[in-house]
Amino acid sequence: MNRRKACQILAAAAVAPTVAGAKPPHPRYVLSSAMYGDMPMNTVLGEVKKAGCEAVDIWRKVHATHREQITEMGDDAFQALLEKHDTAMAISTCYPLGPFRQDEEMAWVKKNGGHMTVCASGKMGDDDPVGAAAKTQVKAFFEKLKPHYEKAEELGVTMAIENHKNAMLSSPDSIRYFAELNPSPNVGIAFAPHHLYDAVDDIPKLIRDCGKENIPFIYFQEYHPSSKEKMAKEEELKQLPGFGSLDYVPILKALHEIKFDGLAEIFMHPVPRGIPMLETAEEITAAINRSRTYIGECLEKLA
Repeated sequence: MNRRKACQILAAAAVAPTVAGAKPPHPRYVLSSAMYGDMPMNTVLGEVKKAGCEAVDIWRKVHATHREQITEMGDDAFQALLEKHDTAMAISTCYPLGPFRQDEEMAWVKKNGGHMTVCASGKMGDDDPVGAAAKTQVKAFFEKLKPHYEKAEELGVTMAIENHKNAMLSSPDSIRYFAELNPSPNVGIAFAPHHLYDAVDDIPKLIRDCGKENIPFIYFQEYHPSSKEKMAKEEELKQLPGFGSLDYVPILKALHEIKFDGLAEIFMHPVPRGIPMLETAEEITAAINRSRTYIGECLEKLA
């Protein structure tokens, strides 16, 4: 019996007596600094609690400038800002580093009170592998990642790898093999429904197949072409929960069934990258809160 199958059986046994009639808890939200683009770090941290979030996810160029702002101000000044706003850092999203150049960043995350990094897998051969090719590439990925996930284990940091189009971790096959072959409790999937737009019906089953032990983080974002081409703001906002057409009830039901206790991030991409998603911090936070309200309404349907 492989690791994934064993975990599925254990999870099913644990969930079966409690799911019926249980009121699903609200997700533990983390606020993406990328939603605020190049706004000052002080401004962003002031919005964390207003957005119903427990911590901040620090993004860097090209999606934001906050990691660079922290480097410029220094860690002590950053910690003073966190204390000022009574919040914490949870994540450093570091796509430019990829999964194999994160050792120093993971140490920085730990030093500053965080516990997770997020990036994509990169390529291990052909893009978006399926079938046997997906399994081969996932195995090669974990072999190459070994010294880095061992560093993550030493630090107590989780490496969350996003399923992303045009990468190794992309297709439903690669996601399932990733969960089956994952050798470390400090590695998981930054689960991205918006990169499964060609397999939307598979999303709830993929969540169940992976289990909470393989999903420490999930994006609440819907695929929309406005993430890549300039459109009216009304269209761009359709990436957000409750603004578009994606039904989150099946997704939340699957998360509840696996007893998901990781972090959730309401997210969208503006065009061009790196600008605030709306003109003011207050407007951005209001849009996030509208999405949170929608997620809450979906959860009520499961109660």
